[in-house]
Amino acid sequence: MLNITKEFPGIVANDDITLRLKKGEIHALLGENGAGKSTLMSVLFGLYQPEKGEIRMNGQPVKINNPNDANALGIGMVHQHFKLVEIFTVLENIILGVEPNKMGFLQKQEARDKVVALSEKYGLKVDPDSLIEDITVGMQQRVEILKMLYRDNEILIFDEPTAVLTPQEIKELLQIMKGFAAEGKSILFITHKLNEIMEVADRCSVLRKGKYIGTVEVQETTKEELSRMMVGRDISFSVDKEDRNPGDVVLSVRDVTVASKTHKNNSVKGVSFDVRAGEIVCLAGIDGNGQTEFVHALTGLEKLVSGSISLCGKDITKASIRERSTSGMSHIPEDRHKHGLVLDYSLEENLVLQRYWQPQFQNKGFIKFDEMRKYAEKLIEKFDIRSGQGPVTPARSMSGGNQQKAIIAREIDKDHELLVAVQPTRGLDVGAIEYIHKQLIERRDAGKAVLLVSLELEEVMNVSDRILVMYEGEIVGELDPKSTTVQELGLYMSGAKRDTPKEIKNAG
Repeated sequence: MLNITKEFPGIVANDDITLRLKKGEIHALLGENGAGKSTLMSVLFGLYQPEKGEIRMNGQPVKINNPNDANALGIGMVHQHFKLVEIFTVLENIILGVEPNKMGFLQKQEARDKVVALSEKYGLKVDPDSLIEDITVGMQQRVEILKMLYRDNEILIFDEPTAVLTPQEIKELLQIMKGFAAEGKSILFITHKLNEIMEVADRCSVLRKGKYIGTVEVQETTKEELSRMMVGRDISFSVDKEDRNPGDVVLSVRDVTVASKTHKNNSVKGVSFDVRAGEIVCLAGIDGNGQTEFVHALTGLEKLVSGSISLCGKDITKASIRERSTSGMSHIPEDRHKHGLVLDYSLEENLVLQRYWQPQFQNKGFIKFDEMRKYAEKLIEKFDIRSGQGPVTPARSMSGGNQQKAIIAREIDKDHELLVAVQPTRGLDVGAIEYIHKQLIERRDAGKAVLLVSLELEEVMNVSDRILVMYEGEIVGELDPKSTTVQELGLYMSGAKRDTPKEIKNAG
């Protein structure tokens, strides 16, 4: 990709960027949120047309007007936010657009055989007949990878592929990527996670604020050096915090049971615990062990089968979402597109979503637009939310990391006693992660209760004061991050080790 420039209203997303990919290499693309990584890859995949620059393959200039052209040239892409049809099966999604047919009749069996053969060859186990809406995000990602392989792509673009995966799934994916490279396929790998770059990449190119900073050989560099190239300053990889001093119980959960949407068993079974003012309690576990359903029940997105929840001494078991919000609960949701933002609203509208009815923002039912603008500008500056057109930027056009920052700004700035933070740093760069961790610890030190739900083991160990491990819908252990190890935490998370309910109660 030579001298690529791509502009959007108010922002130059890619400013004269040149990137060279060799055959059979894993080439990492590193940069902060909004540095222009996904935009550059979308240009290569034909989703955007650049204002300047050209793309060459094997020395020959090529024109990529759309993803079909990219596929014809052997370029495939796994997007950060998957492009799958929820009500179609796995098989239907994989063959969509390239369906094998004879005389106009769909040859599904032939396609199924090819998909099964590919999934076995690369260790990407999927059930071809499952509906996309019923499978985990890790499985959905496998479907996206199989889509590329089914089309015999030789250049594979992975856009933040590990942001939604569990540690075990990440390990498997990195192995699969090494296998592809060994076969001679070329991989472009966008990520924020420096450990992953050090583990699998051959070379790494760094972008900062839309500009090309440089390309380094991974074996000859360090994590510190890469993070300095990426954000332009030194980053602290450790989290500084004082010892906790917990106060009164803010959140009390008793015998909460939540039904499962996909099978007959309950996905949360009799969970009880307390979170006190001035502490960060982390709910840790491998994805799919009931954390999502528990958070939905806690925040009012789903009903309980049984049990009770109280916030600041008030029973909120049957309260509406707005009641929970006005009773002192803030919620950073797991799925920022489904539950965090209204994508077609502007940034300023999204920032007042949970407060627009308050006197500060409305008078006799009419919104005070200048107040809303002032408030949005304050948060944009305070939380460093980068957007092309400031407060009026459509949320949909912002980078994933900046969408996340917008949600965090809105929830942290709201008056709350309990902050429920689910995967708050998913898809964020090291600079933003450092900032978010500081915010969570500030909330704790201000005497607020924080319930953190995370799959990132480093985050769990560094940020939390107490760790509750969830396995198959039950709390199987309570650990102190100071006296436990990542290995022990892993044993609890995989169900190989568990405490008795009595031990957990006494520890709490």
